[in-house]
Amino acid sequence: MFVSLALTALLVEVAVGYPQVLVQRIGHPVMWMGALIAWADRRWNQGEASHAVRRARGVGLVVLLIVAMMAIGLAATWAMQAVVGEPAATTVLGLLASSLLAQRSLDTHVAAVAAGLENEGIDGGRRAVAMIVGRDPESLSEAGVSRAAVESLAENFSDGVVAPLLWLVVGGLPGILIYKAINTADSMIGHLSERHRAFGWAAARLDDLVNLPASRLSALWIAAAAACVPKASSAAALETVGHDASKHRSPNAGWPEAAMAGALGLRLAGPRVYHGHLVTDAWMGHGRADLDASDIRRALRLYRLACLIQALFIAGLFLVRVL
Repeated sequence: MFVSLALTALLVEVAVGYPQVLVQRIGHPVMWMGALIAWADRRWNQGEASHAVRRARGVGLVVLLIVAMMAIGLAATWAMQAVVGEPAATTVLGLLASSLLAQRSLDTHVAAVAAGLENEGIDGGRRAVAMIVGRDPESLSEAGVSRAAVESLAENFSDGVVAPLLWLVVGGLPGILIYKAINTADSMIGHLSERHRAFGWAAARLDDLVNLPASRLSALWIAAAAACVPKASSAAALETVGHDASKHRSPNAGWPEAAMAGALGLRLAGPRVYHGHLVTDAWMGHGRADLDASDIRRALRLYRLACLIQALFIAGLFLVRVL
């Protein structure tokens, strides 16, 4: 287990995140992964190829991503250990791995939706929420914008915070790189559109698999955090997970969304519009569906406590290891 590496990465990400100046000058690791995936999509996902051929090429892309990320992660790990030694290598590798955690940036983007609604009304909320969700912002009311922000917070807590940290603990730098490559591929090509139904099949199925443990763990962190938030309920979070999580179209997203809905007494998911098409999803929770900016703020408090509980758990593992 790479606990010290995970703790270092977590502390760095909380403290400074990934500086915008680096994004402007050299980009971001996820952007580099995305460039490779986009290239493969253009070259290998050609319309004249059969369904079976495109699916096989999609499998090949996933294999390529896994091999490439493992090679990069192992090479970086061995190089740092050889050049600077074990303790310093952990610090350097932790700095690299911190760029693949989204704890700070997720908080910033969701808080921007609340601020947009509070300061600029529905137009400000729509502009801010368009940065983090794929649904049509112009079709969203204030309640729709607020639900979208809270749902994104819950789902990305699992995908962007818990899962990469989990795979960092389990597999070190190669583990988190492989996870982020799979997750990025799913977000880019893992759709049921005519173009990507075959080519993105492997990415979508593997993403479901690698996110399965983190989605359950994220629901547990949210339920634990609810015990520390006024007017939130851990029992209701767990009850809603048991009742509603399996109804979600995603095998994983329903867990953190149901936990968030139950903890705060809200109703999330349900029917929504993506790219002009109505998607009829089951509701998560049995509370209020008419959310506003104050509910986003409540969800953020719950999220921050869940992140803190996770950090304390990692710190506890570190102390057990060193003692």
